[in-house]
Amino acid sequence: PGDIFYLHSRLLERAARLAPEYGGGSLTALPIIETQAGDMSAYIPTNVISITDGQIYLEPDLFNAGIRPAINVGLSVSRVGGSAQSKAMRQVAGKLRLDLAQFRELQAFAQFGAADLDKATRDQLQRGRRITEVLKQPQYSPMSLGKQVMILYAVTNGYLDDVPVDKIITREGDFHRFMETSHPELEQKINEDKEIKTESEEALKSAIEEFKGALHTS
Repeated sequence: PGDIFYLHSRLLERAARLAPEYGGGSLTALPIIETQAGDMSAYIPTNVISITDGQIYLEPDLFNAGIRPAINVGLSVSRVGGSAQSKAMRQVAGKLRLDLAQFRELQAFAQFGAADLDKATRDQLQRGRRITEVLKQPQYSPMSLGKQVMILYAVTNGYLDDVPVDKIITREGDFHRFMETSHPELEQKINEDKEIKTESEEALKSAIEEFKGALHTS
């Protein structure tokens, strides 16, 4: 009914950006809706989705599988898009969402028989599993932009393809410690530049290869 839509919109209109003369800053409304049996097409979810600037859909099956935050990348949408991201994050995460959405579809298909899949599909599944592991984040463990960008660059460009899936989280921790010890200036530069410049990318590639070499010799 129109009156309910009006009430929802009036509630969300309380989100605002204050003028400088009133102190500046912004107030963001974050409505949280519990779906019934995961149905996003129900009345209240669609009502609020039509008003807001996007939605994050958290999936119980992903949560129960230990994937946290349990974001369904296929059903989650940002109408703000890359304008809210730094250039560095756009550079590494450009195809990440598509890769994950395709991985989830392939994963459902593969349940009917992985033996019939060709090598390219199996490789894509393995890459998707590694990306999923990298995106897991423990509670109360914030990560700088530089660290996020460096590990996402490594996993999306295939540098971790030879690491067993069950070892990814361990190797991610090893990688961050290695970068902090051996190349702290690289994380700092990415944090400052907010982008991966050519010289930073070359330095990152070299550092990742150095890290992998250290793993193989240890």
